[in-house]
Formats: sequence, structure tokens, C-alpha cells
Amino acid sequence: MSGVEGYIYPNEITLYWSVLIVLYPYITGLVAGAFILASLERVFRVEAVKPTYRLALLTALAFLLVAPLPLVLHLGHPFRSPEMYFTPHSTSAMAMFGYVYMWYLMAVLVFEIWLEYRREIVLWSQQTKGLTRLIYKIMTLGSSNIGARSLRIDERVGLIVTIIKANPWWSSPLMPVVFIFSAMVSGIACVMVLYMAVSKLRGKIIDMQCIDTIAMYLFYTFIIDFSLEMLDLIHRIYEADESFRSLDFMVHTKLYFSQIVLQIFIGTLTPLILLAITQVVKLPELVRRYMYAIAGALTLIGVLAMRWNVVIGGQLFSKSFLGYTSYKMALATKEGLLVSIFLTILPLGILWVLVKLLPPWPEERAAEGAGD
Repeated sequence: MSGVEGYIYPNEITLYWSVLIVLYPYITGLVAGAFILASLERVFRVEAVKPTYRLALLTALAFLLVAPLPLVLHLGHPFRSPEMYFTPHSTSAMAMFGYVYMWYLMAVLVFEIWLEYRREIVLWSQQTKGLTRLIYKIMTLGSSNIGARSLRIDERVGLIVTIIKANPWWSSPLMPVVFIFSAMVSGIACVMVLYMAVSKLRGKIIDMQCIDTIAMYLFYTFIIDFSLEMLDLIHRIYEADESFRSLDFMVHTKLYFSQIVLQIFIGTLTPLILLAITQVVKLPELVRRYMYAIAGALTLIGVLAMRWNVVIGGQLFSKSFLGYTSYKMALATKEGLLVSIFLTILPLGILWVLVKLLPPWPEERAAEGAGD
């Protein structure tokens, strides 16, 4: 049989989780990491990262709006997805996540952004004209009061990771913790790269104190994440149960490029080395900027490769440990490459709209304050 090696169970020939399920934890991780970076300024009072606070909030919202789309497209009957809100089951992790998602979207991000932009929204509703004025009027919720705020929500929300115990690739007790820290790493790297890219496009000077601080937090979070992954690997090697030989074969064959090359060497060791150099060696600003940009981009690639290895790699070997299958990604199907690329780019388009509607740049806010 094409794509099958050895002896596998009939229900393992076809992979039921496609590349869309790879994107789902990847996008939600970017959301969590971006919001944690925003929390540094509000919760922990790290003033150095203040220039990225609003951008981090808008980035988290843009990716959060797209986060459920891979799951909805993966469903055989996507129009039934709202039923989990009307017929909840406490034993269903997916149903519970639906409520967590809505709470995170409405009670945390949207409300936090609304409170943060409250004064500007009221002023813009009075100064702009046409459709833009109408949009800002709606966003004021009928109130033009711009007095001191009495309520502030600053929550730190991580990932909900469901472990499927039947699969030895996923059943490690460290897997949820690894996912959470890799999410923090990817979100921080994403906001750092976006801030540098947008500043360059706008012709503005990059705040190096801000970028240096973000890179420092990225470096130390990355060390914790990499240490946990290595601890998980050492535990697997030490335990060496009946599944170890199959996992070892997968790493050296089908997953060699995605795990050894992409995830470990390109996506983990290289950015860690670059970030470590910037922490111990005093380099010119231009050199640091290039190193931060490269490290951030490689980090995003490495975390995506990690999601691929967990989701796709965990389905490539049989539970009999005597056979292997393969995954061939289609090009233009509902769960193909083009759709995946579109879902990856879509949050950037939403972020562009949000930035136009709610500018996050401190100098623009200062100019508005002076004009008032």
C-alpha cells in the first residue's frame, strides 16, 4: 500500500488531523505570548516595553479572531460548531475551550483594549467624519465620559492543552508545560519582529531599550522552554519503553528534517546563540537589530516546526509500533497548503485594519494630547 510501511491498524492509514490542526495551537500560542508580553507593562510595570503594549494587544486580538478558523474548517459539518455553546458538556475539552475562548475574547482582550483606547475613541468620535465617525460612535457605547477609569483587567492567560494518553508521542507529562512556554516564546518573538518591521515601514526610529528588553525576556523564556524539551527527551531516553524504538526511528527518518534541522538547529539553537551573543557582548545597535530580527523569525519557524512534529509526527507511527504511514499535504483543498498560508497571513491583514482604526503609536497619542 502506498505510503505505508510495516504493519499498521486499518484506521491508522489515513491521518485525521491535518496541517490545520498544526496551525490551531500555533496561532493560539501567538495569542497567549503576545498578551503575556503586554502584561509585562501593566502587571509587572516593565516600563521599557511600553512602546509595544498596544501593538501586543492588537496583535493578540488579530490572531485570536483567526484562531478557531482552522478547527471550523477541519470539521466535517462546520455549521454545527455553534452547538457547543448551546449544548455544553463538562466532559468535552473542546466545548469547554469554546467558553474559555469567548471569555478570553470578550472579557479580557476586547474589554482591555476598549478601556485602553477609551479616551481616544471618544475624541475620534467627535473629530472624524463619515463612516469612520459612525464606527467610533458605536465603539463609545453611547458614553462620552473620559474621566479616570475605575476598572482595569490584566489577566495572564495561557494555553489549554489536552493530552491524548493513547499516543506515546503526546502522553508526556511535560507536554502541556512545553506548549505553554513555546507559546510565550513565539508570541514574544512575533511582537518583537512586528514592532521592528512596522517601525521600519513607518520610517520611525526603533526604541532600542524596548527591543533589548524584549529580547532579554525572549532569551530567558527560550532557555526555560528548551530546557523543558531536553528534560522531556532525557526522560524518554531513560524510560525507554516499548514505544521508544518507534519514536527513535521517526526522529532519524520521517521527522529528521522537521525536528532535527528545522526545530532544533534552525529554530532553537541558532536563535538562542544569537540572543546569547547580544546578552554577553556589547554590539552596535544596527548589528543587534539584525540579530534580533533573524532570531525572532527563526524562532517562529522553530515553534511552527515543533507543532508540526507533535501533531503530524504523532500520527505517522502505528500504535502497534510495527508500522508507519505518511502524510501528503494537498495544495488547493479545504485543508491544503493554500488555505493554510491564507490562515497564516489573515491575522496580519486584520492587524493592519486594527492599527488603522486604533493607532498604537505613542507619538501619535502625544500629538493628540498636545492638540487637546
